[in-house]
Amino acid sequence: MNALSQKISFHDFQPELESFREAVLKGLSRRQKQIAPKFFYDETGSKLFEAILEQPEYYIPNVERDLLQSYADEIGRLIEPGSILIEPGSGSCEKVQLLLESLLPSAYVPMDISREFLKQSACDLGQQFPWLTIYAACLDFTQQMILPQGIPQGRRVVFIPGSSLGNFDPLEVQHFLTGIHRLTGKGGGLLIGLDRKKEPSVLNAAYNDAAGITAEFNRNLLTRINNELDGHFDLDRFEHRAFYNDQRGRIEMHLVSREEQQVSISGQDFRFIKGETIHTENSYKYSPDEFMTLANAGGFKLLKLWSDDNHLFSIYFLVAV
Repeated sequence: MNALSQKISFHDFQPELESFREAVLKGLSRRQKQIAPKFFYDETGSKLFEAILEQPEYYIPNVERDLLQSYADEIGRLIEPGSILIEPGSGSCEKVQLLLESLLPSAYVPMDISREFLKQSACDLGQQFPWLTIYAACLDFTQQMILPQGIPQGRRVVFIPGSSLGNFDPLEVQHFLTGIHRLTGKGGGLLIGLDRKKEPSVLNAAYNDAAGITAEFNRNLLTRINNELDGHFDLDRFEHRAFYNDQRGRIEMHLVSREEQQVSISGQDFRFIKGETIHTENSYKYSPDEFMTLANAGGFKLLKLWSDDNHLFSIYFLVAV
């Protein structure tokens, strides 16, 4: 543990980082070539993602922000002051700022795999909310969720905004929710935002913005491979494709080879036929009934559900039973 200030402490659980090189070479050797979406986020990829959030077609950030602001006081009454607020994948801690004055937690535990980004985000948050006690935990929350020592007693509530759970397949979601149940214990809470099923045209537009930012974000993965792994991708030979798979209830993102070609990466050759894809991301969409089936199996019951008037997005408050 390294103290950052009197109210902020940093706890490094030394998460093992999957090798980018090994993941790419293994993923491109599969019958359906694929690379995990977590590798989108080099410095350029992170900036492009922030730009995606500003695109008019990508409705999630604005709708969720409006819901959190509108119902912050009600959320605070349900969670109760003095709780321990835990945020896996906290990133910049932007969304939690909308709730802190209403929740008044006795401690906030942001969890992120990026050490320096986590430290900076914790310091920035501490300056904005000097009364808040912060225990920043560096870990991979998809592999383990450990609470730092010294956290005060109180109801544990996990906060997962942004529909990030949509990147997991349903079986992974159920396993993840079971892990959250173990972390919070009986009576603990889960406040989570999830994108809903809707007209495919709305979903397809959100992942194919007119400015081409999402396409650039997707293709930047190839640029990262070229820069870091001695890759030889010609970006003009690959196009971005994102579409709603109705049968599986998810948006899929792919990079599509425009022609038959061979690409060398770290001295290893990979052949692409025309139209072959690299599957780079899934984003599952859930109706409330579908998500609650998974949540019930993970040991949670629904206490409150908030949705916008157009039923684009929902925020759930669940209690561990």
